[in-house]
Amino acid sequence: MAANRLRYRVHQLLNDSDERSGAARAAQIFLVVLITLNVAAVMVDTIEGVSGAWERWLWAFEVFSVVVFSVEYVLRLWVVVERPKFVRPVVGRLRWMLTPLAILDLASIVPFYVPMLTLLDLRFLRALRLLRLMRLLKVGRYSRSLRVLRDVLLDRKDELLATLSLMVIAAIMSSGAMYLVEHEAQPETFSSMPATVWWAVSTMTMISDDGMKPVTVPGKMLAAVIGLCGIGLFGLPTGIIGSGFVDKYMDWRGGRRCPHCGKKVSASPGPDEKT
Repeated sequence: MAANRLRYRVHQLLNDSDERSGAARAAQIFLVVLITLNVAAVMVDTIEGVSGAWERWLWAFEVFSVVVFSVEYVLRLWVVVERPKFVRPVVGRLRWMLTPLAILDLASIVPFYVPMLTLLDLRFLRALRLLRLMRLLKVGRYSRSLRVLRDVLLDRKDELLATLSLMVIAAIMSSGAMYLVEHEAQPETFSSMPATVWWAVSTMTMISDDGMKPVTVPGKMLAAVIGLCGIGLFGLPTGIIGSGFVDKYMDWRGGRRCPHCGKKVSASPGPDEKT
């Protein structure tokens, strides 16, 4: 009974179930700061002179961080049965281990343990150490703002996918048109449609590419049209996400009104409310 009560309290602490809990808030702030310092440490570790001078401190900080994240992972695995979706002790925990956030938690500590278990090439170990940057993604678990962004992206995924498809189609059609116009004048620069796709993407996104420029009059005119279209096309996702934020906060702050009867619809719980 005491163990169940302790498990419930740890679950509240890790998942911020009680918004009034100062301990839960302090734990979240500690983990966010630790994740931020880990990202800074990974960046410092790539500076040759600094990494050598601070090698012992960086290693000690890495060990401390891995211990904290490992304990956090084990505790989350222990208390996850407090959630109705994972209430079964064995099956529930196995299901939780396959969730995206659990996989991310595990991936953030695995690069530390792998070199201890196997003999790997030094270059591969360097690449493996850079995977520690995945710890930055853990911030989304503790940030309400990022959770709101996640909800907006999920709600508007169909519109965003449609916009992405339109961008791909526009890039392919633009590259085909420019290839036909410029290939004869610049056979080496615009050698094929796949090679011209990069020009189309860089033009539509306003990325400077001095190596690929149209020299013919039709090519320059076409480039101007493609560039102007790209400004509007790549602005579509911003509008979609912005309207999604507005819809979310309309739901949370005041509820909506039915377009048919005009009556107020009950507001859905906000990101800070317990469901």
